[in-house]
Amino acid sequence: MKFKRIQLTLFISEGDSEIIERVRKEFNPVQYELIRSHVTLCREEELEAIEKVIENLETLHYPSFMIDFGSVQRFSDGKGVMIPANGDNEPFQTLRKLVLKRVIHNPAKQEPHITLMHPRNSTCTESNFLKIEKMNLPRVLEFRKISIIQQEVNSKWNILKSYLLNT
Repeated sequence: MKFKRIQLTLFISEGDSEIIERVRKEFNPVQYELIRSHVTLCREEELEAIEKVIENLETLHYPSFMIDFGSVQRFSDGKGVMIPANGDNEPFQTLRKLVLKRVIHNPAKQEPHITLMHPRNSTCTESNFLKIEKMNLPRVLEFRKISIIQQEVNSKWNILKSYLLNT
């Protein structure tokens, strides 16, 4: 039996993701094939009571919101590259609390970010990082829906269901 993973994800809209997807395709083609560019809202270990999370999503009334992103930075001993969010990201943190209501009393603060190069299946060189750093990546992105996604190990992530945020 294959092991399955599940997460809640905020996908970047196609219009906003074009340059991000080009970077991912060039510098991290394995991850590019597995999943579109996104910000993870809730990780699998937070979703053990997925039925309650789905109940929360089905009754959720929350507006779409913006995240302001900073400059690219390396992580995981320089192997990975991400675009971290700036500021306290209160709308993102509040959304996490609402989605995890009755599941996790006080969810850990999670720093939203977009992974350009995942250290599990890429290694960033200094030359590649300098190229990425010079690119005109989007700084402010709006998020309009939450997707429940699932992956069988080493397979492509699939969207199980999406929930629109109020606009």
